[in-house]
Amino acid sequence: MTLRVSTLFFDMNSFYASVAQAEEPALMGRAVGVLTTDAPGAACIAASIEAKRHGVKMGTRQDEARQLCPGIVFRPVKHDVCVTYHHAILRAVETVLPVDRVWSIDECSCRLTGSQQGLEQALQIGRALQQVVLAQVSPALRCSVGLGPTRLLAKLAAGLEKPGGLHWLLPHVLPDRIAHLALDDLPGVSWRMKARLEAAGIADVPTLYRLDPKRARAIWGSVAGERFLRELRGETVVWPSTVRGMIGHGQVLTGANKTVEGARLVARRLLVKAAARLRREGFYARSLSLGAKCARAGRIGHGGEIRCTQDTLFLLETLERYWALLPLQAPLAVNVTLGGLLPQADFVPDLFDTSAPPGHRAALHAAVDALNQRFGQDTIRYGQLPPHHVPYTGAKIAFGRIPTVEDFRE
Repeated sequence: MTLRVSTLFFDMNSFYASVAQAEEPALMGRAVGVLTTDAPGAACIAASIEAKRHGVKMGTRQDEARQLCPGIVFRPVKHDVCVTYHHAILRAVETVLPVDRVWSIDECSCRLTGSQQGLEQALQIGRALQQVVLAQVSPALRCSVGLGPTRLLAKLAAGLEKPGGLHWLLPHVLPDRIAHLALDDLPGVSWRMKARLEAAGIADVPTLYRLDPKRARAIWGSVAGERFLRELRGETVVWPSTVRGMIGHGQVLTGANKTVEGARLVARRLLVKAAARLRREGFYARSLSLGAKCARAGRIGHGGEIRCTQDTLFLLETLERYWALLPLQAPLAVNVTLGGLLPQADFVPDLFDTSAPPGHRAALHAAVDALNQRFGQDTIRYGQLPPHHVPYTGAKIAFGRIPTVEDFRE
């Protein structure tokens, strides 16, 4: 039997902590916790392999991490440095195999074609990929590689051994090869979906694997369940392309920003960043939403449809109206979202809107954007900045979003 795979998936191991070790070689082999920010109460966003062996993981607080792992070293996450390493990794991988899709800051997949699909050759490619990252980027940056007939199986294979694993999954070894995994170890099965599956009598991976696709559709409440199950079994599945729908930023309030006025200034700052991204990425927005988390009132918000715009000043005026409607007390976090995105090429000005002639402030915003990109963040500001400066506002790495170089200059 000829064993063939079509997808190679690679996952950088303990990426943020490995970047810290790459930046400071003296940290290699030591337990490292990477913090969300440089503050006493900050939690770990990541932990090195050495720290994980002691039970430190994402979300572990500093005091707890010190108890679990005496001698652990902490470093705040440097989003711009991590993005630089991300691109260096992609360049290294491209010398072995073209990258087909970037899934996150530390996960990518590649397509295998022709003779590359033979399992033995695919394994050789996987080993070469691991070595080229170590050689061209840093010996601190190890990755696990998975091979499979679908992206889901290749991703599962990559997760079977960390750090530095190289594994494959094909239908003839399933579900036995993954029977030890918990349901929520499967990519796409959240804790909520796990609870829904268990309520339907599905308590383990083998039972899920044998499920009728139509029943999977019913449990998921959509065709996504059937697609997921078929991909888990190694069948070719065509997922619909996603459409970009929003640009949003949020921030947990710290220091002097944890006041009503501080929160308002943070919201304005986030909106200015979102509006600059809107123009740079070539979209117009048709809605604006403002949200906040408060110590006593919980989550509150206000939003609505707006005229199609890229105009920062108009958006800031709208935000002030929305802000006045929020019963804000003891704020803990704020977020802003620009929704209803319309590609710039599809924008048609409203001929009957005399209040805002097309492009009447476009040159102003273009000039501000260009000056900030050239001379640095906040060279030109739209009003007062928050009292407490927080690094990487609007330019943090998030699930499914990797900031660009321009993000760090806006």
